[in-house]
Amino acid sequence: MRAQQMGDCVRAFAPGRSEIAGNHVDHQGGRVIAATIRKGISATAWPLDDAVIQVDSQGFPPFRIVLDSLGARDAERLSPAAIVRGMAAQFATLEGVTPRGFRMQASSTVPVGGGLSSSAAFEMVLGSVINLLWAQGRVDAHELALMGQRAERGYFGKPCGLMDQLAIASGGIQLMDFADPACASAVSLPNSFARMGLAVCLVDVGFDHSVATADYASIPQDMWDVAAAMGAQTLSQVPELDFYARLGDLRRDLGDIRCLRAMHYYQEVRLVDARAEALRTADREAFIRCTRISAESSAEWLRNVFIPGSTVQPAAMAIALGQRLIGDTGAVRIHGGGFGGSVQAFVPIERLDVFMDGMIERFGRDSVSLLDFCDEGAWAQWI
Repeated sequence: MRAQQMGDCVRAFAPGRSEIAGNHVDHQGGRVIAATIRKGISATAWPLDDAVIQVDSQGFPPFRIVLDSLGARDAERLSPAAIVRGMAAQFATLEGVTPRGFRMQASSTVPVGGGLSSSAAFEMVLGSVINLLWAQGRVDAHELALMGQRAERGYFGKPCGLMDQLAIASGGIQLMDFADPACASAVSLPNSFARMGLAVCLVDVGFDHSVATADYASIPQDMWDVAAAMGAQTLSQVPELDFYARLGDLRRDLGDIRCLRAMHYYQEVRLVDARAEALRTADREAFIRCTRISAESSAEWLRNVFIPGSTVQPAAMAIALGQRLIGDTGAVRIHGGGFGGSVQAFVPIERLDVFMDGMIERFGRDSVSLLDFCDEGAWAQWI
C-alpha cells in the first residue's frame, strides 16, 4: 500500500481482475492464474466525528451502518452494506484499532455481474480505506484479501474462494497456490499475450451472473462434499488416484454431478500449470490447446456455462459463436463464476476485427472489450 503523510481525506483504488486459468479450483486449495486490469473502483473517503460509515457508491442507493453493531445481518445479505459491515467488523477486532466513522464516495468502471469481480474490488477498495484510517496501513495484502473473503462469505453470503481478493490486493499476473489458504503463495508471470500474437477479450453476454448465486454456491459445496466423503476438507488434500479408486462409492453416495465437478478440479489444476509454463515460454499453441480443454471441462464437467432451467443460454451461445469466428488458433471460455456474466476469448490478432464485429452484431455495441492488464494492486493514500 502507498504510504503518505496524513491529509484531509483518503483516495483509494482497487482494480478489477480477470481469471486467466483455474476455473473454480481456488476454494479447493488449487492453483489459478489471475491478472489485474486497468478498470476498477475509485474512492474518496473523509473522516467523520460520528461512529457511522456512510457510503455513496455510483449506481447504488446510499446507505450507512452504525459502528456499535457489527454482527452479520440476514436482511443485508447480498447487499453492499453487508460487505461494509463485514470488513469493519474484522478491522475492529485488531489490536490497537479504534473504529471511527467516515464517508466514502465510490465510482466504478467495473461492470457489476460481468465476471470482473466487482464485489471483490469493492471489498479491497473499502478495506484499503479502513486500513489507512483505522490501522495506519499496517494490514498487508494477504490479510486484507482474507478479510474480504470472510466478509463475502460470512456477511454477504457468497461462498467465494480467495483468488479474486488476493489478485486485486496484489496486482499483476499471478500464479497463485491455495493449498494453504492462510498463507497462499503467488508467483508473478510475464504478460506474454502480445508475444504470442493474442488479444484477450471479454464479452459481456447481457446476463447478470449475480442472480445465479445459488447455482454458483452449489459448485464449491459439491466439491467440499466429495472431499468430506474422502475424509478431507478440500480436494487438494485428496490424491487424485485415491479419488478415482473410490469413484464407484462416491457416485452411489453423492451422485454423478458432484463427482464430475471433482474430476474437473483435478484436470483443471494440471491445465493451470501447463498454461503458466506456456506464458513463461510464450508458447501460443500449448496455451490455446490447454485453454480449449479447460473450456470444455467447465461446460461438461463443472457445468457452469448453462443457466439451469432456462431456454436462454447467452454464455453458451457466445462461446459457440466466438469459437466459430476465431477458429482453431484461438480459444473461448467461461469467465469467473459462470452461469452468464461474461466469456473470455484469446483471439489471434489477425482475427480480432472479425471476432469483435461478430460479437458486437450478436450482443451489442458495448459487449466486447479488450482487456488491458496492469501491475497495480489495491492502494490507498492520504491527500
